[in-house]
Amino acid sequence: MLLPPHITSNSTSATRNPVYALVGNPNCGKSTLFNALTGLKQKVGNYPGVTVEKKIGTAYSQHGTPITVVDLPGSYSLAARSPDEAVTRDVLLGRRADTPQPDRILCVVDATNLERNLYLVHQILDLGRPVILVLNMMDLAAAAGAEIKLDKLEAELGIPVIACEAVNGRGVIDLKLAMSRADLPLSRHAWDVPAAIAPAVAELQASLTANDGKSPLIARAEALLLLTDRDSLRVAGSKPLSARTAETLAIWQRRWEGEGTDWAGILVNSRYEAIGAIAAEVVTAGHTPGPSTSDRIDDIVTHPLWGWLTLGGVMAALFLSIFTLAEFPMNFIDGHIAALSDQVKAAMSPGDLRDLITDGAIAGVGGVLVFLPQILILFFFIGLLESTGYMARAAFIMDRLMSRVGLNGKSFIPLLSSYACAIPGIMATRTIEDHKDRLVTIMVAPLMSCSARLPVYLLMIAALLPGDSVPIWSKVGLMLLMYTLGTVGAFAFAWLFKRTLLKGAPPLMIMELPPYRLPGLRDVALQMFERAWIFLRRAGTVILGISIILWFLTAYPKAPAGSNEQQQLAQSFAGRAGHALEPAIKPLGFDWQIGIGLITSFAAREVFVSTMGVVFNVESAKDNTTPLRQALLAAKWPDGRKLFTPLVCFTLMIFYVFAMQCVSTIVVVRRETNSWRWPLFQIGYLTGTAWLVCILVYQTGRALGFG
Repeated sequence: MLLPPHITSNSTSATRNPVYALVGNPNCGKSTLFNALTGLKQKVGNYPGVTVEKKIGTAYSQHGTPITVVDLPGSYSLAARSPDEAVTRDVLLGRRADTPQPDRILCVVDATNLERNLYLVHQILDLGRPVILVLNMMDLAAAAGAEIKLDKLEAELGIPVIACEAVNGRGVIDLKLAMSRADLPLSRHAWDVPAAIAPAVAELQASLTANDGKSPLIARAEALLLLTDRDSLRVAGSKPLSARTAETLAIWQRRWEGEGTDWAGILVNSRYEAIGAIAAEVVTAGHTPGPSTSDRIDDIVTHPLWGWLTLGGVMAALFLSIFTLAEFPMNFIDGHIAALSDQVKAAMSPGDLRDLITDGAIAGVGGVLVFLPQILILFFFIGLLESTGYMARAAFIMDRLMSRVGLNGKSFIPLLSSYACAIPGIMATRTIEDHKDRLVTIMVAPLMSCSARLPVYLLMIAALLPGDSVPIWSKVGLMLLMYTLGTVGAFAFAWLFKRTLLKGAPPLMIMELPPYRLPGLRDVALQMFERAWIFLRRAGTVILGISIILWFLTAYPKAPAGSNEQQQLAQSFAGRAGHALEPAIKPLGFDWQIGIGLITSFAAREVFVSTMGVVFNVESAKDNTTPLRQALLAAKWPDGRKLFTPLVCFTLMIFYVFAMQCVSTIVVVRRETNSWRWPLFQIGYLTGTAWLVCILVYQTGRALGFG
């Protein structure tokens, strides 16, 4: 594709700020650059129709002009093989009605792997859009002894090339200056389509232009994609080809099949030959004597023995931090919530309105907000592991175990993400190419203990092991046990599904191990802020609403005059629902009051904590805020037996390890699988497993004298 040198970009309207698409291979530092350009000026959502994350941010030129940046999912090629790659391709080709086609494109490449990264760049240049090439991680390339001739690369491709180190902000100003240019040139780079394929490209281009309404440049790019991968235009989100174009493609494919011509291989090899010629001109390979620092670290963290010990140590450090570092901020939040409740009681006369505010809103939301420090620590650790590059190593060592259950290490990355929240974990399965492996991973992802379970675990551990004299390692051990149970359960069901419902051989794992980097603390902080805001928004909407509804259900209908709080609760709407559920959960050691918590926590697992605060009325008659764990320890069965015994607390934790107590996850599974069959199956098998395991644990414990 040879363009005259005088052609420049004039696609951006004078009345509209420029819109840049940010694209690149996974692990090229694209997200770090996006954060460096946009800071907190970001909006995060999902593309309609697919659970693929959509990030749009606002950057500013050196003159203060706003620039819209759309961060597209990481992709190795425009020949999409997964929903996230399909989104990247369709946005760039202008196929998505919900996302206007970007005016310009920022291509981010890993400077340490320039030749491999240039494949996607080479395809994007075919689109005929103004492109800026960003060579990220230049410091790592220099450390490896590689030298990249920027001027030569710029001349070869005919586009601006910016050297950058996004993790420390170097090159960002130069990039903003390039993005501010009104006369950004189109690429004049040309590559020769193989002679055996060229007539088909020309014919398909003409058909796509005449029959599918494509511009000549886009038509040529799509023709090349059709011939590179025959399924590239049939991935979710694509419009079907016109009958004429489909027939033209079929005629050429039948002809080549008869001749024994590997048309896709010819095109791909031709691209790599052109890219190899460029790389040979612009890259001087380094000569690093002996193993690199990254190699020496990998010798330990990916070792069959030391790798597992390292992973275990990382997880132990995470849980130890949850119990120690979060103690002060938790006490601080708890104290202020108690003070707020006391102020409301002092300012208002007794009555239903005051009870609604103190026992419903403040007690319900406050009972969950107190766990915000632990959740922030959890997201900090996960962000740290991703930022340093260790997350991919964890997946690598887990591949040995995953292969035994019929999956590979790629499935472990979504499962590991599910420790924070099952929703992004399930969304992350879109990078798994095999449909059955993706479905199995979705089915077992909720078994990984997410952050929403954390408040429940912490509350039950506090009731199970009360007092300051309990060794911290006892609490950490219990927490690790719950996470281990969930992980073992996920692997066991994955093994079962791969041999029954979703039979299939485990695929080989080909995974890129990104270079180790110093943690991008700014990026980690942004991720923590984003997740904390989601948590607070949920506490201020869903949990607040549920707490108010629950207060109403526990306060009405009113009991006869002279009834105590327990009698009022027993005959209320919530009490009646709990009593209806009690026959099914009594064999587990749970009573109707716990049953109320099980019902409401289906909206969100952490709601169980606020429900217990409302059900057990943590506000005493003396208007003092009583810690919830003390209220649980004082709860009794009608015959005077203690309700929350250590065995019951332990059993309740196990129930939340296995039960499907999250309606948001169910909705996401429905969207990912495009069917209600799988989420309903998920609810059934997880809830059934929780009941069976809990009855086994509780009844065995009682038989051994632990009841």
